[in-house]
Amino acid sequence: MHEHWMRQAILMGYTGYTAPNPMVGCAIVRDDKLIALGSHEFAGGAHAEIDALAKAGQAAQGSDVYVTLEPCAHHGRTQPCADALITAEVARVFVAVKDPGKGAGGIAHLRAAGIEVHVGLLAEQAEAMNAVWLHQFRAGRPFVTLKVAMTVDGRIGPGIITNEASRMAGRKFRAQHGAVLVGTDTALQDNPELTVRDVVLPEPPIRIVLDPQRRLPGDLKIFSDGVAPTWRVVADESAQEGDIPIALIDGKLDLSAVLAELTKAGVPGVLVEGGSKTHAEFIRQGLVDRLDLFIAPNCTGEGPRWEPGRLGGNLVLESRFELENVEAGSTSPDVWLRYAVGR
Repeated sequence: MHEHWMRQAILMGYTGYTAPNPMVGCAIVRDDKLIALGSHEFAGGAHAEIDALAKAGQAAQGSDVYVTLEPCAHHGRTQPCADALITAEVARVFVAVKDPGKGAGGIAHLRAAGIEVHVGLLAEQAEAMNAVWLHQFRAGRPFVTLKVAMTVDGRIGPGIITNEASRMAGRKFRAQHGAVLVGTDTALQDNPELTVRDVVLPEPPIRIVLDPQRRLPGDLKIFSDGVAPTWRVVADESAQEGDIPIALIDGKLDLSAVLAELTKAGVPGVLVEGGSKTHAEFIRQGLVDRLDLFIAPNCTGEGPRWEPGRLGGNLVLESRFELENVEAGSTSPDVWLRYAVGR
């Protein structure tokens, strides 16, 4: 039954819009009966353990607690979760994944207080949930996902391609990464908002537009609506006050330098929404970790194609761009496919 309860905790973790924090879920169980479920809903909000303990009340005493990430032991915007579990006098804590960041230390703190702790239960599934957040500690840069909405015949425009369910899923991906990025052409043609919209977040994802020659007008929504921070990334020689200046390498923005700026800002990942030229540049510079495809069941026969293997008519891939399917689903009637990128 231990795996069953950890799965419940993992499912709860997926409900949060938490970047730059990790997604975390918690289940409190006593006498093999569920007492409470908790989740970390958004950055700055109650952590999953605190949420679950508040719901459980006195019934948490002597319980088993299943949590997807090591309970924190530090004082941040919320109290240490390890202390809260000790105060609640829980009997055992099952942890899926150790915290590689500033929250580490909770396991040792719990054990020092005499609480039995087990580590590693369904670790692979819990790590998959926080692939974006964990990547920054392992790779030293933000996690990069290319997100594509396309027709069956590979068209990515003009206009809206996928249904509302697919678009809602894409907006949640923005919140899970902490930043969303487009190129100059997409910003000009679509005038996108690049916001989450489905929930009000105290820390909405940073909107990034690659505008090396600084040719985008200031009345675009991302510059004028004031609902989320926007970075205009420009070439060094074109930078004005408030811009993010980045060096050009062979006439192209150094995207590693863009990711380095995100690392400084504490952003764990970036969802790259297009268009094809921007996707091609991330691929060419070897900076892609995942590909999310939303495919609508129609053929338009016209409009731009998604051709990330080419840039200006030339191949940008010097070797095979290998994909491993890690997840698939339906935002009916659309199809969603997720691939891990190998090299």
